[in-house]
Amino acid sequence: MRSIRRAGLVLAAIPLSLTVMLSAQASSHREAPFITTAPKVDGTDFYMFRSYETGRSDYVTLIANYLPLQDAYGGPNYFALDPNALYEIHIDNNGDAKEDISFQFRFRNMLNNGGISLPIGDKMQNIPLIQAGTVTDVNSASLQYRQTFGVTVMRGDRRAGRATAATNASGGTSFDKPVDNIGVKTIPDYAGYAAKHVQVINIPGCSQPGRVFVGQRQDPFAVNLGTVFDLVNAPASVLLNPDLKGAAPNTIGDKNVTTIALEVHKSCLTQGSEPVIGGWTTASLRQARLLDGTPPSGLQASEKVGGAWVQVSRLGMPLVNEVVIGLKDKDRFNASKPVNDAQFADYVTHPTLPALVGVALAGNPAALAPTNLPRTDLVAAFLTGIGGVNKPAQGVAAELLRLNTAIAPVPFAQQNRLGVVGNLLAGGNDNAGFPNGRRPKDDVVDIALVAAMGGLCVANGDTNALGLGAACKPSAVPLGAQVFALHDAVDQAVVPLLPGFPYLNTPLPGSR
Repeated sequence: MRSIRRAGLVLAAIPLSLTVMLSAQASSHREAPFITTAPKVDGTDFYMFRSYETGRSDYVTLIANYLPLQDAYGGPNYFALDPNALYEIHIDNNGDAKEDISFQFRFRNMLNNGGISLPIGDKMQNIPLIQAGTVTDVNSASLQYRQTFGVTVMRGDRRAGRATAATNASGGTSFDKPVDNIGVKTIPDYAGYAAKHVQVINIPGCSQPGRVFVGQRQDPFAVNLGTVFDLVNAPASVLLNPDLKGAAPNTIGDKNVTTIALEVHKSCLTQGSEPVIGGWTTASLRQARLLDGTPPSGLQASEKVGGAWVQVSRLGMPLVNEVVIGLKDKDRFNASKPVNDAQFADYVTHPTLPALVGVALAGNPAALAPTNLPRTDLVAAFLTGIGGVNKPAQGVAAELLRLNTAIAPVPFAQQNRLGVVGNLLAGGNDNAGFPNGRRPKDDVVDIALVAAMGGLCVANGDTNALGLGAACKPSAVPLGAQVFALHDAVDQAVVPLLPGFPYLNTPLPGSR
């Protein structure tokens, strides 16, 4: 493997477009036509990993991010989640691609004590802002508006299964969400204020209490978005030099996102002797919506919703709906369930991205595309799990983020930014990263780029070391070992993160 690593550092003259094609859609921010019209239910990223916070290694952290590209100065109403939506994190623990446990989040908007009013002459007038003073505590009296949430644990089918409410440390069913980071005058110590909203959660059927946090965070994803969308407006001397993998600024480094984070003991997620779990997130809206042209005073008064829940967002593995699924099927994918993923299998076995790269570079779709069709390497990465790493003993091929809970976590400083692929090349001891789950530090853009262009086949070798089939070998990859050097010039590993739950960094303030 050391020879592969050395060869991978030789970039030669690989054309510029190749290094950036996968980053062009940026995880799952605005990834399908319909979801761009409903940003509050747009799932942007999903993380699932063994907790690496000191003393929490027996827990699994689940992080679902929604509502992308938030500007910190987005007042006066900021970015509350939708009280008319259903946000869910699903776990499959027996390999059948059906949810066995679903964590369902519903939100409620409230005016504190009917709102805050100030005396203006002989009248008391309601203020137009969320706040009327400094905020330091949970449910501060200075806040006119608050959002709370409840968590329902559904076992079995997400709609017809057994539902039980999760409870907080006091036995209640309501949890508080911090207001967004308005600015340093309103919330002088936002990190301390937000930390008060990391709450104990008692999960029905689980003997170990977990932790929950819902609130605004700095977007943890890193990508060179603006440059890519501007016809790849960056010098090849940067993007083709592996020593400059962090040379470009992170386009979304100044954006916030809303996080739903859970920490659950691993024994509460697995079933029997199978250590591998599959996870994905969804968001759903009611089938019908009725707008009131003359709404009364109060929150949420302008619309009434009803009918069945309709799934409008889905996210498991990053980048799938961006660069694997065809445009005409992106909304269909967002509405689908993993158990029905056979309808999308051709997009994985016969991917168009490598062919698009060939068209862009040489007018020939076969110029740089791996020739091992069907792509058994991508089937392993995206649909079944990788043998010996995160493939369940029995399972249905489906697009899930799979995690082997038996693989111990690795401290942040020792984590390989290229996950399992990087660990394989380095001959290290870190198989706890993407695509075995996903940690915030994992550079999924670079990893997915390497995989799409045949990196797993090069690693598989002529001996079929990874069990990906005889056709998946280095000779099937036009780029050869050079594939391991591809990057998008933005380094995920330098994104600021917290050392423990909820791991994602304090959100950027509206003013400093």
